[in-house]
Amino acid sequence: MISKNKIKLIHSLEQKKYRKKEGLFVAEGPKIVNELLQSMKCTWLAHIPDYILPLQKAYPIDEVETCTVDELHKTSFLNSPQEVIATFRIPDFSFKKEWISEELCLALDGIQDPGNLGTIIRIADWFGINHIFCSTQTADAFSPKTIQATMGAISRVKVHYTNLVELINDLPKGTPVYGTLLDGNNIYEQELENKGLLIMGNEGNGLTPEIREKLNARLYIPSYPKDSETSESLNVGVATAILCAEFRRRKN
Repeated sequence: MISKNKIKLIHSLEQKKYRKKEGLFVAEGPKIVNELLQSMKCTWLAHIPDYILPLQKAYPIDEVETCTVDELHKTSFLNSPQEVIATFRIPDFSFKKEWISEELCLALDGIQDPGNLGTIIRIADWFGINHIFCSTQTADAFSPKTIQATMGAISRVKVHYTNLVELINDLPKGTPVYGTLLDGNNIYEQELENKGLLIMGNEGNGLTPEIREKLNARLYIPSYPKDSETSESLNVGVATAILCAEFRRRKN
């Protein structure tokens, strides 16, 4: 049985200030929960009888309880709850800026939509990108909507929040800093390295002026056919996938 106090706590975690206060985030559904159990600390898990609980000896869980479908509906953030809901400790990822000189990393400059953020984390996971650096204006990676959109990728991709301008300033000279701009160079004709920082901008405004000044490689995804009337822009998640695919296609 899920208590009223527990339901109140779970619902409070929809807000960032309470996630920060409690140090917890919520995940739902067998796929996401089972993946997170492999790498993150689970503090509480509630499931309906049909859910097959992973071995607790392999994945220690502080508190486990069986609930009814009705209780799951009252607790869940989803329109159609999926067998299990759990809370996990928000990880504290440390990073070294030297990694950016050794491997391809993503940076997000003010991404606002939780679904877009979750999708980008999932894309990073698919293309073997281990680190995403987010500006403080970017949406929270541990909101319920973002966690669901990652489909478990948050268990492998480390998301860091930092001042992007300061981060770029501290990079070793010559580190590639890529960004997408309408006046950039055709990505299919541009020389690319599988290291450095690939920065994606806000859904409506793109990259901030401060970040644009820091780029040493400006990229553009051309529409087809050239000069034809088309959509004004691509969704930032779609654009990220195209760019990552092209970087990896060039990888030696």
